[in-house]
Amino acid sequence: MKALVYHGPGKKSWEEKPKPSIAEATDAIVKILKTTICGTDLHIMKGDVPTVTEGRIIGHEGIGIIEEVGGSVTNFKVGDRVLISCITSCGKCEYCKKSMYSHCEKGGWILGNLIDGTQAEFVRIPYADNSLYAIPANADEEALVMLSDILPTGFECGVLNGKVKPGDSVAIVGAGPIGLAVLLTAQFYTPAVIIMIDQDDNRLKTALTLGATHTINSATENATERVMKITGGKGVDTAIEAVGIPATFELCEAIIGAGGHIANIGVHGKSVTLHLETLWSRNITITTRLVDTVTTPMLLKNVLAHKLDPQKLITHRFKLEEIVKAYDTFGNAAKEKALKVILSS
Repeated sequence: MKALVYHGPGKKSWEEKPKPSIAEATDAIVKILKTTICGTDLHIMKGDVPTVTEGRIIGHEGIGIIEEVGGSVTNFKVGDRVLISCITSCGKCEYCKKSMYSHCEKGGWILGNLIDGTQAEFVRIPYADNSLYAIPANADEEALVMLSDILPTGFECGVLNGKVKPGDSVAIVGAGPIGLAVLLTAQFYTPAVIIMIDQDDNRLKTALTLGATHTINSATENATERVMKITGGKGVDTAIEAVGIPATFELCEAIIGAGGHIANIGVHGKSVTLHLETLWSRNITITTRLVDTVTTPMLLKNVLAHKLDPQKLITHRFKLEEIVKAYDTFGNAAKEKALKVILSS
């Protein structure tokens, strides 16, 4: 089969690899129909994720058709169309029993990290019964790719951890795919104010079409002053960090109101200054989380019922064999006006 293979920082190639086979009775082999590229994949390509070793097929999102199942798989059969979760869960360990699938003792985020991933013609999915979701034949397959990772990530790590409530003021720092997924799912709880902060005017324009009430370009205006003006000097009830750099987290610290919640989503590779000298008396809650995908079934129902439309996040489409070109497009998002890209087999 063909697959995208990581060969060290800055090195990747679309090349021949052995087709995966059943290794455990709980496995399934899935033929990839559609997949995408994640910001985390860009971190991998830069060498920022040391657990990803040379020769790894990357990717952790997609939908496909079951090609083969192990003897212990009971929920799926050959020919079923399935959504692949970015998180693998055994369903039996201590963490899975707490619904903390991201910390599964035998799984977690392993696809495209510790084992070969989905940016290939075929992929092996361990613990298939707990790590795949059946999808109906008439579903919008492109939209469902967004359920592999960004929608549950934005919802669980941002909206749920941020305790968004009706009437709240919410600031989302970072208008990339994850930040926009937060924007879409935050509206389940009808916040009164949703402020999107970024340095890309195209993404801010998109945010307005998706439900943001205010946008701030932090490259051209003082984001803290603007947020305070919008909130009457009080700061926001929830600040959600969706970038993963020190400046964006410290912005969340500056704009949070008394009793507020700072919910971190971004992958941080550098230390961030925690300003306890100002936050210690403010009743602030700070949360971190890796997506557990416990909300995927609920989000799937909402997408199928047309209550949630993640298709709006898709800006570019490529054939799977054009994946190197797709990486160039996604890696130059501002220039190419790219959000999510879809790769189809």
